[in-house]
Amino acid sequence: MGRILTIGIAGGTGSGKTTITRRLQHQFENRVCTLYHDNYYRAHDGLTMEERAKLNYDEPAAFETDLLVRHLEALRRGESVDGPVYDYTVHNRSKQRQRIDPAPVVLVEGILILADSELCRSLDIRVFVDADADVRILRRIVRDVRDRGRSLESVVNQYLTTVKPMHELYVEPSRRKADIIIPEGGQNEVAVELLIRRIQAHLQEEG
Repeated sequence: MGRILTIGIAGGTGSGKTTITRRLQHQFENRVCTLYHDNYYRAHDGLTMEERAKLNYDEPAAFETDLLVRHLEALRRGESVDGPVYDYTVHNRSKQRQRIDPAPVVLVEGILILADSELCRSLDIRVFVDADADVRILRRIVRDVRDRGRSLESVVNQYLTTVKPMHELYVEPSRRKADIIIPEGGQNEVAVELLIRRIQAHLQEEG
């Protein structure tokens, strides 16, 4: 395997990061692999479900980012890693692990990946996905209630107490570190096409 291209896809909750990531996964299949920052939330086995639900999950300290960086570097060396898996329904890291095999392109997705200096330096291309705040909160409500077993009240409360203030404190300022800013998230066909072409060029260069 030749030189590996690493692409970070950051942005606020509900901005469209996952839509873009899935588009690239679908386009390139086994030629890309993905590290999701959410899977690197710290384990809190010593806390009750109620205590875990009250934690701040939108600040850098909530993540074991140093482990993600080590896994990213291993993939760049052509080594497989056994990544953690996070279970949103219980607010804790699962006992399961997922094998991630190296690929010519590694995607790293998460709200705070550009807020970490060491992780930032490990990314060849830094993307920030943008969307209006009202659009993002509506998407988050739908996703968390439908896919993560949350109540509407808990989603709204979490958004107002931690998600919104942490977005303003950490996520929004991190856009300054981006090479590319994509407004309208996954609906921005021009921007997505540019990313696809950049990856295609890399794959051709590396044979």
